[in-house]
Amino acid sequence: MTQPIDLVIFDCDGVLIDSEVISARMLVAELAKRDVLITMDYVAHHFLGRSYPVVLQQIRSEFGVDLPPEFEATYRANLLGAFEAELQPVVGVRTVIEQLRPDYCLATSSSPPRLAKSLEITGLTDLFAGRATTASEVEHGKPAPDLFLLVADRRGVAPERCLVIEDSENGIKAGLAAGMQVWRFVGGSHLKSLANSGDAAAGAEQVFASFTDFFQLRPDLQINGS
Repeated sequence: MTQPIDLVIFDCDGVLIDSEVISARMLVAELAKRDVLITMDYVAHHFLGRSYPVVLQQIRSEFGVDLPPEFEATYRANLLGAFEAELQPVVGVRTVIEQLRPDYCLATSSSPPRLAKSLEITGLTDLFAGRATTASEVEHGKPAPDLFLLVADRRGVAPERCLVIEDSENGIKAGLAAGMQVWRFVGGSHLKSLANSGDAAAGAEQVFASFTDFFQLRPDLQINGS
């Protein structure tokens, strides 16, 4: 029997907004100015779904480089500039959210200012007023389960009755560690090559590349669905 879902938890970057390619490109460029040379694949493997402090720790451990505070300020300013010019919501996600039968919320590794600006640029702010939680509110970010457990507690829903929508492997690990059902969205620009590959699921129960397919996977999640 399929477990009922009372709460759908959306990641933000790469699920609600098509931001990960932009973020990775900007981070690679900024690090190169400080002779830290990484690739887009390196970013996808080590940084996707993780908070900025974790990124700093990884760079320190891997390259022996301590990035100064002004690095973060410059990176974030340049990133927001790129977002203003390029950032788009993921196609179809608003329609899905507006038609959801269960409760929903957002759980992200993004900083609160970046999240607020991202939602504003993509016109999604109204959907998540009072429904957003960031990794700044927990001690351990993804792949630890803390963030997802916090949002489930806040919404008063048992973990096993939550469905997490994630794009990153770290996010999938976090959702599974929290005892939740997890689907992987691979329709973001950074993951489109994964859509039909054998390792696309990365442990998730379902994999989908378009939000037009969302309710086909679980019709019961749609208002007036079966």
